[in-house]
Amino acid sequence: MPVLVVLPVLVVLLGLGTWQVQRLQWKTTLLAEFAAAEAGPPIPLNDSPKPWTKVFATGHFLHDREALLGLEVRGTILGGHLVVPLQRANGPPLLVNRGWVPLESTSPVSHPEGEVRVEGYLRPSESASLFAATDDAARRRFYTFDTAVIGAALGLPQVAPFGLVVVSGVTDGLPQPARSLPRPSNNHLGYVVTWYGLALALVGVFIAWARIRLKEPNA
Repeated sequence: MPVLVVLPVLVVLLGLGTWQVQRLQWKTTLLAEFAAAEAGPPIPLNDSPKPWTKVFATGHFLHDREALLGLEVRGTILGGHLVVPLQRANGPPLLVNRGWVPLESTSPVSHPEGEVRVEGYLRPSESASLFAATDDAARRRFYTFDTAVIGAALGLPQVAPFGLVVVSGVTDGLPQPARSLPRPSNNHLGYVVTWYGLALALVGVFIAWARIRLKEPNA
């Protein structure tokens, strides 16, 4: 009977819609936390920070061990993100993403000396996916932000298991830091409407079929 086909399909569609409602609530809360963190002052970096928290850290940069992360085109210029270890007095070196730099440029890249204070958000370490580009450790070119792998390639056997992405409203000169915390896309409302809409349409089709079936002489 059609009801034996319609019912499990309806259950699946309603289940998918409900799952997307849960995802929508989670993503909305996450974006609200990002907005609150961005609006507030950075907090001192501690030993067990929460990912994507806005923090500050102090130390001095190990410019002789800098590396390049990923590839990104800005305008017509190909570049990547400059990652520099920050030697801290109260913890292992911290990999700091100072911002975007072109692969080839005649403009100088700043190299602040002495003790510095860097502000930004915490980025968790990653593992290379199946389709990730292969790192070139010899040239210090990396495509996955795996702190242990990058640290070992830079001659640092122990680094913090997370990184710090510098955030600054000033983008003159190089590197060009991030201007805000990341904002993941939130398309879940559209998915909610899609799955629940399909469920409603299925119910409508079934009701129409049932009415026609009941009107048949041999029904």
